[in-house]
Amino acid sequence: MSERTVRIGLLGCGTVGAAVVRIVHEHGDDIAARTGGRIEIARVAVRDVERDRGLPLAPEVFTADGASIVDDPSIDIVCELIGGTEPALSLILRALANGKGVVTGNKELLASSGEELFDAADAAGVDLAFEAAVAGGIPLIGPLKRSLVGERISRVIGIVNGTTNFILTQMSERGSSFDDALAEAQRLGYAEADPAADVEGNDAAAKCAILASIAFNTRVVASQVFREGITRIQPQDIADAARLGYVVKLLAIAELEDGEVSARVHPAMVPATHPLASVRDSFNAVFVEGEKVGQLMFYGRGAGGDATGTAVVGDLVDVARNRLAGTRGIGCTCVYERRVRSMDDTHGQYYLNLHVEDRPGVLAEIADHFGRNGVSIERVWQEGFGDEAALVFVTHRAQEGAFQKTLKELRELSAVRAVSSVLRVEGEE
Repeated sequence: MSERTVRIGLLGCGTVGAAVVRIVHEHGDDIAARTGGRIEIARVAVRDVERDRGLPLAPEVFTADGASIVDDPSIDIVCELIGGTEPALSLILRALANGKGVVTGNKELLASSGEELFDAADAAGVDLAFEAAVAGGIPLIGPLKRSLVGERISRVIGIVNGTTNFILTQMSERGSSFDDALAEAQRLGYAEADPAADVEGNDAAAKCAILASIAFNTRVVASQVFREGITRIQPQDIADAARLGYVVKLLAIAELEDGEVSARVHPAMVPATHPLASVRDSFNAVFVEGEKVGQLMFYGRGAGGDATGTAVVGDLVDVARNRLAGTRGIGCTCVYERRVRSMDDTHGQYYLNLHVEDRPGVLAEIADHFGRNGVSIERVWQEGFGDEAALVFVTHRAQEGAFQKTLKELRELSAVRAVSSVLRVEGEE
């Protein structure tokens, strides 16, 4: 390693990678002053080495061979920004085995193979940093791992996917259909051509797994996170929520209760007075709740090259500083083995709109099924008459399994013509 110079090998040079290169170039003197040494983007792995990216790098810096970077003895830190599972996993493991610190923004990889990666980093005695994996440029991982280490965090709840938040904002404020809002998100570059990872909740679930793992010091993988996307949200759901004083958001929720963890992603009605209700467009916001600090809110741009690139460069500075000092930062903090509850064992509030027969005794018949399953009704009212009759319910907090059993029974009642809408309610009880 050159004296007081840290050489970076960059895997991937898309939107975020290019932003990292520009930030390091533009802020090089400031970064050197804060790091105690200069950071140099020494090699970059890309698919097309002939493409002109307009970056302040010499042509010979680029290569199509990522393995040559992780095996290069002159490279001190590998920064992985290619995404996906392979070849990212193999390249990161190889870099760690070669004694190189690693910075990554790969949420999918961390949520599925985090234990393997941290074990490899521990075995090599090097850093593995990943601030950019959740909420883009919002500093969240660092505060959870360092600033709040003396707190017992009980809950993390937030909006962690900018694409779905943009879509729901369009549906709420402009009356757009889901399809039209998605098309607009794709036009603006917020959504991919194949938006399934976002709209089905997979992206948010990976982030929720990472947040739960750090907040509760236990390993939670993406497959343990319940997920329900926004593809079934209709304009009528948005309108019903607004009429009752709510806004519909896709939430990631991780909770610690009685020593057990729950983690879930789903749409929910949030009171219009709740701070999360005012988080619009592609912005993200996360609430962290603890017994001493109360509620902390982290808000900002959850995606985008410059915002995410800033988080990556922050990690590069931390890892470089540690390397120059001959030390390493905080490794894996998953020191407990906690049970991860199934969705049926979680508790929440629910909104339910039923299209029903308009005759005496229907409400009592339906309420009986709620009562027999231990689901308490907070509010109920009738809307419309005759063929348009509907009963609307908001429950108290109840066990998910008990509510789903109630819902199944109600669907089978002759008095219930259709279950028009079912949404969870968050931020009240």
